[in-house]
Amino acid sequence: MTATSAPAPGRNRSTSRPVVLLVPVPGRSAIHNLWAGTKLLVVFSVSVLLTLYPGWVTIGSVAVLVLAGVWIAHIPHGALPSIPRWLWVLLALGFVTAALAGGSPVISIGGVDIWLGGALQFLRITTLSIVLLGLGAMVSWTTNVAEIAPALAILGRPFKWLRIPVDEWAVALALALRAFPLLIEEFQVLYAARRLRPNHMPTSRKARVRQTAGNSIDLVAAAIVVTLRRADEMGDAITARGGIGQLSADPARPKLADWATLAVTTAVSGAAVAIETIFHLTR
Repeated sequence: MTATSAPAPGRNRSTSRPVVLLVPVPGRSAIHNLWAGTKLLVVFSVSVLLTLYPGWVTIGSVAVLVLAGVWIAHIPHGALPSIPRWLWVLLALGFVTAALAGGSPVISIGGVDIWLGGALQFLRITTLSIVLLGLGAMVSWTTNVAEIAPALAILGRPFKWLRIPVDEWAVALALALRAFPLLIEEFQVLYAARRLRPNHMPTSRKARVRQTAGNSIDLVAAAIVVTLRRADEMGDAITARGGIGQLSADPARPKLADWATLAVTTAVSGAAVAIETIFHLTR
């Protein structure tokens, strides 16, 4: 008989999913095929809308749009990062603190008046933040980084009449977006390599503080060297491919699906604003 090996500890635990930025989800869909400028216009217009009309109806309407986009783009559940426990603790602490502020409406339970104004305000702000984060995540999940800079160059073309260097700004943004994931990976490798080094733990607190400061300085110096090396390699690659003009050049333009998306967003936003206005007038 062969003895069955005991399961490794922690194997059944759910592994935490990290935050993945600027990496599109594999696959093609109607949301993936949209022009990057359309997505940026939707994000900008919705952000302005929620800034001017941060009501529940407006937040709910935008949340429906985001959920519809997630369904159409076939975003898997695994794309969502795991929420750490300390964030739940901070949210609970913020909710309790806001609830102590009071405010209407008021409910009575057993002869005790409970003021829910502060708690509702906290829930509304939290929901608004989640909706905006979801909207930005949709752009990150369905858009290639290389498409953002050309879209910004096209959208900012009217500002060229004011002698604003739109193309140069678009190129700078494109380089930043492309270098950001590479630098994060490099920093993770540096941190992992630093942890693998043997480290003598001093006995006194002053020596431990000095050692921590020295290790931090070493990591910062190594990170600067890695950043300069990456910048030099990227500069050589850009020069070999024809210069920075190629970064902001893209023949993509809005199509019928883009105009339909803008029309749906405008209609939903207008309906939400109208409902919010009527609700405030009837109060």
